[in-house]
Formats: sequence, C-alpha cells, structure tokens
Amino acid sequence: MAGYFLHPLEVVGLHADNFFLLLGGLALFIYGMLQMSESLQKAAGESMRRILHLLTSNPLIGVLLGALVTMIIQSSSATTVMVIGFVSAGLMTLKQSVGVIMGANIGTTITAWLVAINIGDYAWLIAALGFIVMFIAKKPRIKYIGQFVFSFGVLFIGLNTMGDAMKPLAKDPFFLSLIQKSAQYPVLGLLVGTLFTMIIQSSSASIGVLQTLASAAESPASPAVITMMQAFPILIGANIGTTITALLASIGAKKNAKRAALTHTAFNLIGAAVFMPLFYLAAKAGLERWITSFTGVDITTAGGIRAGIASLHSVFNLMNTLLLLPFIWLLVKIVNIIVPGKDIVEQRTCIYLDYKVVGTSYVALDLATKELARMADYAKRMSVDSRKALIDLDGPSINRIMEIEDIVDLLDKEIVKYMSTMMSRKVLTDHESLRVAGLMHVTNDIERIADHCTNMAELAQQVSNESIKFSENAVEDLNMGFDKVLNIVDDSISALRDNDLDLAIKVIMSEAEIDDMEMTMRASHMKRLNEGLCNPKSAVVFLDVIHNMERISDHCKNIAEAVVRDNNLDVEKLEKDIAIKESTV
Repeated sequence: MAGYFLHPLEVVGLHADNFFLLLGGLALFIYGMLQMSESLQKAAGESMRRILHLLTSNPLIGVLLGALVTMIIQSSSATTVMVIGFVSAGLMTLKQSVGVIMGANIGTTITAWLVAINIGDYAWLIAALGFIVMFIAKKPRIKYIGQFVFSFGVLFIGLNTMGDAMKPLAKDPFFLSLIQKSAQYPVLGLLVGTLFTMIIQSSSASIGVLQTLASAAESPASPAVITMMQAFPILIGANIGTTITALLASIGAKKNAKRAALTHTAFNLIGAAVFMPLFYLAAKAGLERWITSFTGVDITTAGGIRAGIASLHSVFNLMNTLLLLPFIWLLVKIVNIIVPGKDIVEQRTCIYLDYKVVGTSYVALDLATKELARMADYAKRMSVDSRKALIDLDGPSINRIMEIEDIVDLLDKEIVKYMSTMMSRKVLTDHESLRVAGLMHVTNDIERIADHCTNMAELAQQVSNESIKFSENAVEDLNMGFDKVLNIVDDSISALRDNDLDLAIKVIMSEAEIDDMEMTMRASHMKRLNEGLCNPKSAVVFLDVIHNMERISDHCKNIAEAVVRDNNLDVEKLEKDIAIKESTV
C-alpha cells in the first residue's frame, strides 16, 4: 500500500480524493475503536481490574479471562497494558500474566468477525442510537454505554468509508502487481503488517483495513483483491506490530513488567516462525478449497474473503495459544534470561493475620501486633525516602513512597478488620480489650505517618517540576528536621515492637523538642524571606514540609503513649512529670 500511494503523478492526479477518503475512514475507525475501549473501561469501573486481580494460578483460567476481557473492551493492547500494570505493582506474577496475554490475542479476533458479518450495513443506525443514549442519559455509566454504542457505529462508518476509497485499487495495475510481488516475498507482507500496526498501535484496525482492502471489488461475487496466501503474512505482521504498545508501556517499569511485555512479543514471534511455513504448505495442498468445502463460503471472492481472514486470524491465535500454553514455564525462563535480575516485590497482603485463631485471644493479639509492626516498618521506609525525595530530588524514592502508600492503606484496613473481629467474638479480657482498642488507634497513627510522607513526596515532585530552589540555610534546616523526625519514627516503632517503656518515654520527650524546632525553623524562614534570601514558592513548600514533620512527630507520640498505657502507667501523670523535670533543667 505504501508503494501504491507513492506511485507517481497519475496516482496523485486520479486518486487524490480516494486517498484522502481512505485516511479519513482510517481516522474514524481508529477513533471509534479507542473510544469503545475507553468507554467500556469507564462503564465497568474497577470490575475489569477486579476480574484480573482475582486471577488464579491456573494458566487456562488466565487464557479464558484474557479472552473475555479483551472481547468486552475490544483491545488486546488495553488488556496487555493493564496486565503489565498489575505485574509491576506485584498484584500478578509473571507466570499468571502470560496466560492472560495469550487470551488477549484470542479475544481481539472478535473485531474481525464483526467486520466479516457486515454489521457495518447498520453503522449509521448504531451510531445514532448510541448518540441518543449518550445525549439523554443522566447516570455516568449509562452515558459510557451510549458512548460505546456510538463509537461502535463510528468504527464501522470509518470501515465503510475505507471500503469506498479502496474500490479503485481492485483495477489498478500498479497495485495488483505490488500484491503479486508480496505474494512471492512473504517477508515483505510481514514487514508491511508489522510497521503499519506499530504506527497505528492496533492490530484490530490493521486486520479491519486488510479485510476491507481484500473485499474492495465491484460486487461480492467478484474475485477478492487479496488472496488468503497474500493476506496471511500481513496478518501475522499485525500480530507482531501490536506488541509495541505493551513494550512502550513497560518503559521505566519493573523488571517483571518488562518481562511480561517481552513475553507478548516472544509469543507472537514464535507463532509467526512456526505457523508461516505450515500455512504455505497447507496453501499449496489446497487450503482454500478445503475451507470453501467445509464452510460453504467461497473465500476467493470479495464477499467471502472477509470471513476467510477472520477465520485465519482466529485459528492462528487459537493454535498458537494451544501450542505454547504447556510451555509457559519455558517462555518465563527465556524472558528471565533476556531481562536478568530480580525485582524487589513488596508483599501487598497481610502475612501474619489468621482468622482461624481469632478466637484464641492471646495468639490473635500477638499476630495483630506483628502485622502492625510490619505496617510500621513500611511507614519508616517512607520517612527515609521522604528525605531522599526532598533533599536529593530522587525520583525512584518518590515512586516508592506512592507505591508503599497503597500497601499501608491496605494493611490499615485489614488490621482494623481483624481486630474488630477479635472484639466481636467477646473472648478478650478487660486488659486485652483495652490493648486492642489502643492498637487500633496506633494503626490509624501509622497510616497518618504514611500520609504525611506521601504529602512530602508530592511536595518533592512539585519542587522538581517547578525547579524550586532552597537556600543553603533552608537545606540545613531541613536536614536537621529530618534527622530528628527519622530518629523519633525509629524510636516509636522500636518501642511498639518491643513494648519498650524507656524508649516510649524518650519519644514523648523528643516530640516536645520537635515542636520547638518547628517554631524556630518557621521563624528563621520568615526572616530569610523578608531578607530576600529565598523566593515565595520555596517558602510555601518549606513551611508545608516542616508542618508535615511536626505532624509525624505528633503521631509518633501517640504510638509511644499507647506503649505507656500498655505498661499500666498513667500517661497524663507521666507527661506532667516529664514537663516538671524539663523545667528544672
């Protein structure tokens, strides 16, 4: 096709209108497909993600789910990118992702079948109905469904437009000779399919264009413009080209995410290497005659070639999946060799909580305390990364904080749920009930520490994006503040884990020092601002940072107070004694 449109002056002069019509039709087709995928994902909300998240370790289930999700959202690229996101986040293993990716390749063939059954005859009606629903609906989900139907119609309007534009090609000598050459050199067809799909980033669109081109004759009974033998390498190339979207999505992601994207590419490349020789052997043995006699559809005609290409697309992806499904372990091994090294995968679920022992109070309480300490360790790591993010403008530290924030939120909910279940069983002693109530408050304090670290990560991102500069004195103050905050976080978590009363008392005393430090740093910064030593933007960020530091210390104090109560001491009396002692020093 590229060679055809570059054909000299007679093409430009005689077929310019058709060329622009083709481009417009292609634009409508791709737009419709993108909008279909987007609208359905919005309509489904988190349902699609939950379906994939609940994926079992059974590869066959993965294939079925991948096919189902892709059939619904009409985009294998969207499914694959979603899977890569799950792998990167640690929600899905690399092995689990391979089955879903295989299924996505099968699911994407539904678009070719929709083209084959000439649903485009009703394109304008479908678009009109979708627009009416989209226009009058009040609920967002119904609007998205209307948008989906409208986009579905637009897709086929674009396809019909391309069909009208391509009809002159059926009689063009230059184009027909080019097709004959591509039949002689299958690698050329493979490259055309790959490059075209890489550009438009949709194998469904490429196959749709191929079907439309193949059937661009004057009547359904006319010979097809492109035979099955000529179409097959272009089809295979489209399957390879669509992997570019996943590869682009994996840039900057974790190693396992890169491996998942590479698996998608390897799957299609292996399929091409295996089935292209087999197909040409079958073609020489009379494949087209077999298909025609078996289905009753003459795939050598313009009316039958669409169904033939759809069949070929489905059979290839199905057979490729059946061939490679038993060898998922080998694919995983290969991509692990290509992308060496290990990811630091965060455990996103609870490790210690066990509902089977929730009725045994002392065991359940011990498990809850261990899980809480683990949650606290995450908050500690976020505190350390906050310093790197703000002082060093370290991008990976910002990303880690955002990732761990999600884990802390999850642990917060699960720990509170577990301890609530303990209390509902009415098996706790009075002392244990008080301790559980205290730990539930501690859980909230740890979650709030994580929130303040996230706030500082967002401030660090702002500093980076807006090129905000702190003065040397401001940086010194921030470093001093982080020194004290990191110490108090470390001490409060150690006091919680070891039930260390002395360390808890130290935390309570340190919190008062940090309050004084915040006031001093605030006054110093105001002075620097008045003297013109820093700009207003940096001043706002600086004050927000030290405020978050002070709030972290407050929550550390709350944790320490819980430890004090757990040791049967009166917190208020202890703090009065500390205040009296400090006033006499």
